[in-house]
This record gives sequence, structure tokens and C-alpha cells, in this order.
Amino acid sequence: MTPVLIACSHGTSSLAGRTAISALVEKVRLLLPHVAVEEAFVDVQQPEIDDVVRATAPRAAVVVPLLLSTGFHTKVDIARAVTDAGGRASATAPLGPHPLLADLLATRLREAGTAPGDAVVLAAAGSTDPAASVDVVAMADLLRERVDGPVSVGFAAGAGTRIGAAVAAARDAGAPRVVAASYVLAPGFFADVIARSGADLVTAPLAPDDLVARVVVERYLAAAAPLTRAA
Repeated sequence: MTPVLIACSHGTSSLAGRTAISALVEKVRLLLPHVAVEEAFVDVQQPEIDDVVRATAPRAAVVVPLLLSTGFHTKVDIARAVTDAGGRASATAPLGPHPLLADLLATRLREAGTAPGDAVVLAAAGSTDPAASVDVVAMADLLRERVDGPVSVGFAAGAGTRIGAAVAAARDAGAPRVVAASYVLAPGFFADVIARSGADLVTAPLAPDDLVARVVVERYLAAAAPLTRAA
């Protein structure tokens, strides 16, 4: 039997953010018409990931984190839910880093009106987990291959350089303009922090673009194959 896809996002109190994530999940459903796709959350919203994983029993399940980097929610919340399922569930890597997301960021930069020579700050939510910073730096490396200008990294929270400081540093280095590339999925708290960073231009969040849905599908299919063979 085909495993259930559990699309697990952080959760947000932002209505626009909820709408964007729900639209992303619906795009995934359209790309996988023969797969049951369920939504779950690690904070703020319901249903919680543990409850959704339990509710899929006895079917196998693949949890795809609708998160851009490794961190507490992937290592603790999602990992706990999968472990409690006793081998019937697995979790994929977060969505980033991924070349398709770098393509989308480059598109967002063009849409915002970025010009050659503008400095780009890849503006991420951030985490206290060092693995999250590694993921974001890898994403910045992919983005550098796609833009004409310097790319640095800034974080809204957690460890690492704050977004506003990264913007100021790029401007001090002589950039004619500084653009904050929003490396967040949806509107909400972190998108608001990025908007207040002092950048000359700020790109739109990534969801619910088709490319994000394609990354979700790719993550699911790779993890579902061994579960399907074992069924």
C-alpha cells in the first residue's frame, strides 16, 4: 500500500501564512493524485505531528518537513513522532538546501527588480542548532551560482549574523543596493523580521510556488520507495 505523505510545517498565527502553506499542500496533492496527503504541525496549529502519525496506523507514512533547514523541529518533534510509530514511518530531510529552491530564489530576486551588482543577503529564520546554519550556507552557495553579485547570509533568530547586520555590512562594503532574499516559506513572524531589515528590496516568501511542491514530491518519493517494497 502506498505510504501516506504527512506534510509537516511549523504552524503560524498568520492567516496569509496559513493560506500559503495550505495552497502548497494542495499543489502536492495535485502532483500525487494517488497518494493520501495529510497536514500536520509542530507548533501553533493543529493537528500535531504525533497525532497525525498515530492516526495513519496501520499504514506506512512518510513525514516531509515543510521546513527549509535542519533544526529542533526535525531532530526532536518529527523524529519523536516517527520513532513512536515503530518502524512504520520515516522522515525525509527538510526541503533545503536544494537546487530548485535556489532557482526559485533567483526568480524571486528578478521579480523584485534586482540589478547586476546588487548585494544579496539570504535571509533565513535561523536556529540555535548549528546544522541549520550549515544548511543555509549551502543554500547560499547554490544561490551564488545563479546571481550576479555578492551573496551573504543573515538570520532572524538563533546563532549567526542577524539580517539587519548583514544588510548593513553589505552596504558598508559599497553595494549600490542590498536585497534581502526571503528564505522563508510563507508570510508570518520571520517574513516580517526580514521586511524590517533595512534592505532596499525584499523578495516574497517561497510558498506556494510549484518548485517548492516539486521538492516535497521528490523528498516523498525517495523515502516512500523502501517503505512500499517492505509492505
